[in-house]
Amino acid sequence: MGSYLNPGNKGFQESLNSEIYVDKTGLIEKTNAVLNTRQKFLCVSRPRRFGKSMAADMLTAYYDRGENSASLFDSLKISKAASYQQHLNQYDVIKVNMQEFLSMTHSMDEMLTMLQKYLIFDLTDHFQDVRFRDESNLIQVMKDIYAKTKRSFVILIDEWDCLFREYQQDQDAQKKYLDFLRAWLKDKDYVALAYMTGILPIKKYGSHSALNMFDEFTMLDPGPLAEYVGFTEQEVEELCGRYQMDLAEIKNWYDGYSFPGESSVYSPRSVVNAMRFRKIGNYWNQTETFEALQWYIDLNFDGLRDDVLQMMAGKKIPVNTGSFTNDMTTFRTEDDVLTLLIHLGYLGYEEQNKYVFIPNAEVQSEYASAVTVSQWGDISKALKNSADLLQAVWEKQETQVAEGIRLAHFETSQLQYNDENALSYTISLALYAARNFYTVYRELPGGKGFADLVFVPRKRYQDKPALVVELKWDKTAEGALAQI
Repeated sequence: MGSYLNPGNKGFQESLNSEIYVDKTGLIEKTNAVLNTRQKFLCVSRPRRFGKSMAADMLTAYYDRGENSASLFDSLKISKAASYQQHLNQYDVIKVNMQEFLSMTHSMDEMLTMLQKYLIFDLTDHFQDVRFRDESNLIQVMKDIYAKTKRSFVILIDEWDCLFREYQQDQDAQKKYLDFLRAWLKDKDYVALAYMTGILPIKKYGSHSALNMFDEFTMLDPGPLAEYVGFTEQEVEELCGRYQMDLAEIKNWYDGYSFPGESSVYSPRSVVNAMRFRKIGNYWNQTETFEALQWYIDLNFDGLRDDVLQMMAGKKIPVNTGSFTNDMTTFRTEDDVLTLLIHLGYLGYEEQNKYVFIPNAEVQSEYASAVTVSQWGDISKALKNSADLLQAVWEKQETQVAEGIRLAHFETSQLQYNDENALSYTISLALYAARNFYTVYRELPGGKGFADLVFVPRKRYQDKPALVVELKWDKTAEGALAQI
């Protein structure tokens, strides 16, 4: 065992030891299917908090020939797969976390030098009976090992894209990094499987990618890996039963990501914390502050601000994801920013209709925090004051209610609020704090027609009054009351 070569199964063992473990070993069957094939290159991108490192630990424990991990996997889903015994602990595994090397160095050259030096140390120490042509060359060392032993490697790279987040403006460093990965991995007999995981898809330069041998599974299209993006509806339902938590509340707070074949995908870390602490709330901000979101929406490309406000009010916005270059700085259109926010988990994506939307209450709270501290004029004030406005509604303080709604309507007047549909966005923003207490329905069937907005108290807040909003453009309030 070494630090990077065959590092063992301790990471996966800790996952199994945890209070909550959701069995995602079915992913191994997918990777087994592409071992030693032309499809052996997989790049899986997910937002933070979505279990990327846990998956890398799991794959390490399964493939690593340095330890017998049968006792860890024999009771899990993968043990029922036909390929289970064939590949269990049969490979030399190289596992690296690129963030570790980036944090210890001050330039791309220094990072790549350290990475190769440390890997070569483990390899030459382990394969002492191999004669090496050039012990300073990682690629040649691995070629020599394969030529001597015919043992191919499973290469697992966690946080593969950290460089694109840390060296956002340095294209020379980015290209050098991609060129290194291509030279190390592409067309090499010693690679049985290359599995990279990070937040961003592979960076594009010009008309091609330096790593075009990889199949990519992203938040735009996870393909057959959709059920491994986060927790599924069935998995969360089982947890709610075990911990006696309200599934509807958990769904409202942490669901909202959906893909073909998997209509409900939950943010896993947040669900785990809600269960462990028996408390529903915002666990997103424990790993990332809202300022990360604020910077992007404050760019306001092509009216991005207006679309953010409409999404905060519950609307879906069309998006073209095709022009995104898979980095965090190259923004030519609003669509590029929206696409990045999909990859970061701040937006859900509806592939069939090409829409984006804010997925759940937890992420909604991040938008509210970002807008509240931004220089968005009266709309920032309206969000800050929405809790006071809701209290005024409960206390039937009609003058204060009217003023709070006026502020929200005034600021968003550029959205042409001249119909009932648009007016509903004003109400949704003015009463933004109501989402903490109510489920909000638009166009809810009621009697002989539809109610424009209905606020139904959540299970925990049955002491709050239900609210019915009937909107009229250029008509009297008496007419709205009569319709109700």
